[in-house]
Amino acid sequence: MSTATQPNESLEYIRRLTRDLRAAAIHLTPDQARYMVDAYYACQKLRIHAENQARSAVRDEEPSELVLFLADNFGTMETNVRGVLLRVARGSRAGRWMLAQHGIGPVIAAGFLAHLDVTRAPTAGQFWRFAGLDPSVVWKKGQKRPWNASLKTLCWKLSDSFVKQRGSEKCFYGRLYEKRKALEVHRNESGANAETAARTLTERTFRDTATREVYEAGRLPDGRVDLRARRWTSKLFLSHLHAVMHEIEYGRPAPRPYAFDHMEGHNDFIEPQGWPCD
Repeated sequence: MSTATQPNESLEYIRRLTRDLRAAAIHLTPDQARYMVDAYYACQKLRIHAENQARSAVRDEEPSELVLFLADNFGTMETNVRGVLLRVARGSRAGRWMLAQHGIGPVIAAGFLAHLDVTRAPTAGQFWRFAGLDPSVVWKKGQKRPWNASLKTLCWKLSDSFVKQRGSEKCFYGRLYEKRKALEVHRNESGANAETAARTLTERTFRDTATREVYEAGRLPDGRVDLRARRWTSKLFLSHLHAVMHEIEYGRPAPRPYAFDHMEGHNDFIEPQGWPCD
């Protein structure tokens, strides 16, 4: 008599396994959580690649069932890992605060929880430096990278999400990005970046004539201006996350970041949106 698992029994086993894995999320160490975040993005990349391959096969009238099978399975793994990271994020007040911010999902929230430890960072500036957002820190040839590459990538994904969601009134940080972008554009057009442009010309060689002409005119290219606005938004969010984590850990407000610009260049600190929370 066959002992093979029937299809409905197999499905129930998978469901049971998924529930068990999600329940185990509360016991993940920071190292394990960081691995899960990396695994999520790896599955996402493989799923997207497989879907592209399947579309190409269909267009060329080639067999695509196996590629679609892979895409479906990568998608299932992506969904399951996301569910685990949702449990991780919901397991702390800082995580729940992040999830309440429009544009932040469980993967980004769990990633920040796994990478950032407020007990090792008395100020928000140390979060910035660890994330590679401090322009005064230079990675010199032959030296060990002075920031966390995975965290820097996570900050890029954070700012990209805010940029994509900026049209929503619910996206607090997306709207701040828009205001900062307008300020950066104004500064660039008014010549405020002339010194930076001149220094860049001495440090880099440009084969693209149009780009070199922008620098020679005392301005920065549009893409670099946009990166400045994105970096400012990420730094603001990290300063808010530091404030939240600090208050949770020590029961008192964190030191405010020194000379952090407000919309028009003042040193007024923008309070974390929706804090305190449960």
